[in-house]
Amino acid sequence: MKLRRATVTFAALTLAGAVPAAAQRLDATLTRTTQGASHIVAKDMAGLGYGSGYAAAQDNGCVIADMLLTVRGERAKFLGEGSVSVGFRTIPNIESDFYHRSIADLPALRAAQAATSADNRAIIDGFRFGYNRYLRDHRQALAESCRDADWVRPMSADDSLLLVNAAMTLISSAALAQQIAGAAPPSPRAASLDAGFPVAADRIGLGSNGWAFGGDVTRDGRGLLIGNPHFPWQGPNRFRRLHLTIPGKFDVMGGGLVFMPTVGIGFNRSIAWTHTVTTASHFTLHELKLDPADPTAYLVDGKPEKMTGRQIIVEVKGTAPITRTLWSSRYGPIAAMPSVGFGWTATTAYALRDANQANFRSGDAWLGIARARNVGDIRTAIGSTLGIPWVNTIAADADGNALYADVTAVPNVSADLLKDCAAPSGKSPLARGASIFLLDGARSSCNWAIDASTPAPGLMPLTKLAVIERRDVVQNSNDSYWLSSPRAPHAELSPMLGPWGKPQGLRTRAAINEIDRALATGKIDPDVVAAMAFSNKVPAAASLVPGLMTICPSRPELARACAILAAWDGKVDADSRGAALFLALWQSAQRIPNLWSTPFDPARPTDTPSGLDLKAAGPALLDALEAGQKSLESLNIALDTPWSAVQYVERNGQRIGIHGGPGGAGILNAMESAVADGHLTPFHGTSYVQLVTFGKDGPVARSMLSYSQSSDPASPNSADGTRAYSAKQWLRLPFTDREIAAERIGTPLRIRE
Repeated sequence: MKLRRATVTFAALTLAGAVPAAAQRLDATLTRTTQGASHIVAKDMAGLGYGSGYAAAQDNGCVIADMLLTVRGERAKFLGEGSVSVGFRTIPNIESDFYHRSIADLPALRAAQAATSADNRAIIDGFRFGYNRYLRDHRQALAESCRDADWVRPMSADDSLLLVNAAMTLISSAALAQQIAGAAPPSPRAASLDAGFPVAADRIGLGSNGWAFGGDVTRDGRGLLIGNPHFPWQGPNRFRRLHLTIPGKFDVMGGGLVFMPTVGIGFNRSIAWTHTVTTASHFTLHELKLDPADPTAYLVDGKPEKMTGRQIIVEVKGTAPITRTLWSSRYGPIAAMPSVGFGWTATTAYALRDANQANFRSGDAWLGIARARNVGDIRTAIGSTLGIPWVNTIAADADGNALYADVTAVPNVSADLLKDCAAPSGKSPLARGASIFLLDGARSSCNWAIDASTPAPGLMPLTKLAVIERRDVVQNSNDSYWLSSPRAPHAELSPMLGPWGKPQGLRTRAAINEIDRALATGKIDPDVVAAMAFSNKVPAAASLVPGLMTICPSRPELARACAILAAWDGKVDADSRGAALFLALWQSAQRIPNLWSTPFDPARPTDTPSGLDLKAAGPALLDALEAGQKSLESLNIALDTPWSAVQYVERNGQRIGIHGGPGGAGILNAMESAVADGHLTPFHGTSYVQLVTFGKDGPVARSMLSYSQSSDPASPNSADGTRAYSAKQWLRLPFTDREIAAERIGTPLRIRE
């Protein structure tokens, strides 16, 4: 990629209405290295944000513009009655617009940002100037999908606030976007739109693996970390490789989301960190007892309070605007789910309180991590801000310490408060299954408890959250804090932090078992960890296939399918034959009742439930194999087709096979795919992967970026990372000036205004 130096006149800036204050003169240098990794050097945080925003627009400008359209609540205005993913559920554009307009409390968002550090405000502001600079100078260089679209316009200061707020509430308010957007008081003319209840999987939507090894188990006595977030392959939650440097003051590299200025998962000279989605809950529902004379008033401690109504008008392309009045209480917005018994009736309504609404402390949390020198500094950064929104933090440092911390913005609700204040409807199996905590909104004593040590009222303090520091190993694969230190399980904490002593997911079991097997053979080094992470074993198959083979002869018509599974290597590598057949079988088999002969045992959490109950489940298991065979045949996929010919992406006419498979089958290299044109196309899974250790001169990091740096098909960096991932080729990340100079592609670009 050839990069050009750019200058711009004062007159041009004035016409664009984009001149920053003189005290905030912006200056950054952008250097690209292999696979398009962006290295930004500036004299201050505003300059880093400026360079970050410019690089983000260069690689993924249309993605950011599309997200801006979403958070502004203007999708229906420009795109009509289509749909969009919000909170990892696809909802109509109109509902998305009403939802995003309803949570856009700009005065509150401005105040929340103003309360953060000058550095955080500067890097966010710089990002929008950098994004706008690229649009101003290179509009026609945007991807073809948006370069001429009338909805692509500069990012305003308020837009940047909306972007941050949307990211913070992704797994809380956004999970109930339709329920908020469609809530209406009972009347003969209006009824709440019914979107049902979000199940736990819909609320999470994301996954990840994170392992940190301490000096007691590594060959060199230093810390070692691998992070593999499982994130969407399309849309704004893509990662990009990003390196931010203020010489002598700030130096951090890793992966950052395309619409954020900072590194979210990364490393500096002495620490490395990653994140996994936590099981903690970040919101509560509050059951409101309504005033019999007014369904928009509710009682607290016997006294009526009036809801706040806000009229919102959503424009719709090609048709008339739609007007709704959406309502809010002291707790937050009203959400209605009538089909599951949580409707807005004459007597009852439900309000959502979100710990991550206006959580601009997140910026200071990540800047604090980036500056950390050891895992203790990370603990301080996230504990003092409580700004990490919905992810665990796993870290290792050069001194050989490892950290696991489920330290996020969690409602301060204890087990005792949940017991004393649970509204009757919150005790239903449906509510429990969706991990919804519902409190009695009619009693002020049932609101979140206040702890004077927290930076925002109602948050759970650090002392009540799960923090583990070790010198052996910590891990997480999206189960709770309970076994994140496999050798020293954590004591039980508030139910708000997730289940304790319950069955673990197959990925968690696989991770702990793989780590135990590796440690049994000796000390850990990066090559051992890399091989573990991408072994592509299918643990579900190891549990099912041997038993299935013993009953296969009873169904002669399945003889060929059985023979293929018997010869399969049990992996989802590119050349694995039989993987497609097993995963088609697993779709049905995992739902068979009484599948296992040995039930879950809390004393044996990584190998129970286990043991096929062939007497009870054998016929259903053979039925599942038959169904799997038919599903492949319906797609014209041969039963022994190599996995890379079943699961692949196309980049500029080239087919690239993608290894990995569903995390629900225990595959650590998790990859979720959808059927498209007779094959599987990944839409979610392994994304930015980093493997970091420390040498005498600083970090030694290798990485993969599965879907590549750029989302623009015309970019030279739209497929190179994908080809490398397909071949399991790690990229050594250049960190020092000398390493960057050796890997540099093109001429560094300096931008100023």
